[in-house]
Amino acid sequence: MSRESLVPGTYRYGFRDPEVYLFRAERGLRREVVEEISRQKGEPEWMREFRLRSLEVFWGKPLPTWGPDLSGIDFDRYYYYVRPTERPATTWEEVPETIKRTFEKLGIPEAERRFLAGVASQYDSEMVYHRIRRDLEARGVVFVDTDTAVREYSHLVRPHFGTVVPPEDNKFAALNSAVWSGGSFIWVPEGVRVEIPLQAYFRINAQNVGQFERTLIVCEPGSYVHYIEGCSAPVYSADSLHAAVVEIIVKEGATCRYTTIQNWSRNVYNLVTKRAVAYRGATMQWLDGNIGSQVTMKYPAVIMKGEGARAEIMSVSFAGEGQVQDAGTKIFHLAPRTSSRVISRSVSKDGGVSTFRALVHVAPGAEGARSSVRCDALLLDDRSRSDTLPHLEVREFRAVVEHEATVSRLREDQLFYLQSRGLEPERAAGMVVTGFMEPFIRELPMEYAVELNRLLALQMEGAIG
Repeated sequence: MSRESLVPGTYRYGFRDPEVYLFRAERGLRREVVEEISRQKGEPEWMREFRLRSLEVFWGKPLPTWGPDLSGIDFDRYYYYVRPTERPATTWEEVPETIKRTFEKLGIPEAERRFLAGVASQYDSEMVYHRIRRDLEARGVVFVDTDTAVREYSHLVRPHFGTVVPPEDNKFAALNSAVWSGGSFIWVPEGVRVEIPLQAYFRINAQNVGQFERTLIVCEPGSYVHYIEGCSAPVYSADSLHAAVVEIIVKEGATCRYTTIQNWSRNVYNLVTKRAVAYRGATMQWLDGNIGSQVTMKYPAVIMKGEGARAEIMSVSFAGEGQVQDAGTKIFHLAPRTSSRVISRSVSKDGGVSTFRALVHVAPGAEGARSSVRCDALLLDDRSRSDTLPHLEVREFRAVVEHEATVSRLREDQLFYLQSRGLEPERAAGMVVTGFMEPFIRELPMEYAVELNRLLALQMEGAIG
């Protein structure tokens, strides 16, 4: 990521570009808008029909009322498709100058040069840049935007699209299924290991725009891939909507690691559905960092269908003034000797609200299944709040399920000790928070660990005093 200095009291990625685009659909959600999106993309008929069926599902589902207040969302307010360029660029020189400057500020070219096997950059509704290393391409790895995949790799996409997260799953999954645009498609052939991460970066620039990327990852038996995504948006007085869907299929003996560092501005509703299916001996790892947004609802899930499958979920969240971070996980043990480990850390300050929800389901016959869930929350003041809401469904006697949760305050003795060593109060509090987040940070590639520490430092400004 970029090494630009942080300006105290500002959201680092809150800059905006002039709104210049090739096409923008009419405001609001109607059948004609969905049909126009499909027409603009030149999609096959099966995808057009999928979109229209999903729109009907969306209209028939109510807003969820069991979590954060979503009554402020007006679906007629948003633009559901904004097309900034004609097609994704495959070289950095092809990217339009205004968009190029934005992604240079975000560090995308630098990240690609330093250590990434492939990079995809989405700007509003479309991927504007996509590239993969030639050696991986030669080994059969497919890493393209999902729009291209639907047209050129339909034989790989169609059997899996909408099978892990169907439109009927929830209102926002149905919305995404109707108006999705962009996202990444990854297919890793059997036995191929992609040792260097693939990365995508998602940027909302236009005001009142919805971003609805659709990511599909298929890991064939014995394969490995690590996918990293980052997110940001400018600061506007009006809200924006981000409702992504991620579907992952991890076949026998394969491993997929999915890392997210979300840093949306505080005018974004971030309502995401992420789910993976793991087959015999497969491993799915979610690393989920939630720093920004007005409201986040995100619960990465793993359905373990094969014997010996494993799920590892590690998440952190930071809720500041006016923010609600409602995050957690869903784990389904459907086969014998499956295992899951969940670690969650949350920090709340200035009246921010952090909620952790965990669903652990152990099906009959999943003998030998083991699940461990640990949730730790840190409150930095009296106005902030943290809730832990576990839901355990254990229907197999020969299984072990553990859940542990703690809530603690920023301790005066910790601050006193650090201040006695010459640290200012704010710096001392920041060190405590960084240490609290350390189990997550150490799992990140070095570049991202440094960046997350900088984001945490920015969030901590003004926390003491």
